[in-house]
Amino acid sequence: MTCGSGGGRTWEGVPVSSRTPVARTPADVERLAAVAGSVAELDATLCSCRACPRLVEWRERVASERRRAYAGETYWGRPVPGLGDPDAPVLVVGLAPAAHGANRTGRMFTGDRSGEWLFRAMHRAGLANQPHGTHAADGLRLLGARIVAPVHCAPPANKPTPEERDTCEPWLVRELELSRPTVRAVIALGSFGWQVTWHALRRAGYPLPAKRAAFAHGVEVEAPERRLLLGSYHPSQQNTFTGRLTEPMFDAVFARAVEHVAATGER
Repeated sequence: MTCGSGGGRTWEGVPVSSRTPVARTPADVERLAAVAGSVAELDATLCSCRACPRLVEWRERVASERRRAYAGETYWGRPVPGLGDPDAPVLVVGLAPAAHGANRTGRMFTGDRSGEWLFRAMHRAGLANQPHGTHAADGLRLLGARIVAPVHCAPPANKPTPEERDTCEPWLVRELELSRPTVRAVIALGSFGWQVTWHALRRAGYPLPAKRAAFAHGVEVEAPERRLLLGSYHPSQQNTFTGRLTEPMFDAVFARAVEHVAATGER
């Protein structure tokens, strides 16, 4: 089978076979993430992860029961891997898959309202080939960008526990280690994304201060090696429906990331 496929839908998946190791404990996650030699290998291994019992039960129950609007679809119902070029200079860090979004489609931010906002903004910034992403075979391609998450399984009420966050973090740490030669701008979505990204970047060897900068929309932290960390409100309905996050506000963050990458000569 292919990680990132479901119901006959495939995307730029990586092969998962009976020989792919399965992480069943936090120690397994630490060990398997650390030895992944490439992002493709990392994605294949994390797609098989079963280290958080509550998340495994929830993602699989949602996939079995399904929402009425998607009753005819086969849900992915597994950990969702990152989306985009592993060598991209722009890295976007979200929160976790939505139960009936990425947990259904098998692709980051695909099939929910947050993704609609994100892909429109990335398209306007020149980081996606089209402004929409509705299912895994819709032709969407990211351009010089990659989307990852601190938590790869859909959590109940969209809220992972601190233990689940910490268990999943080694996948993100290894992703950041592997992308270090090429990444120049990191956009963390929401205060949760900001906190986890800061900690994971430090664990991955990025030279950031031990004291984390306070999160705010549009916050910027310049780091050595020509890198820029940016914060943005998450494009959740709670933020977009209330006007806390507007499209011009969102666009400004992505424009700043693209500007920084261009200044480093990476695009």
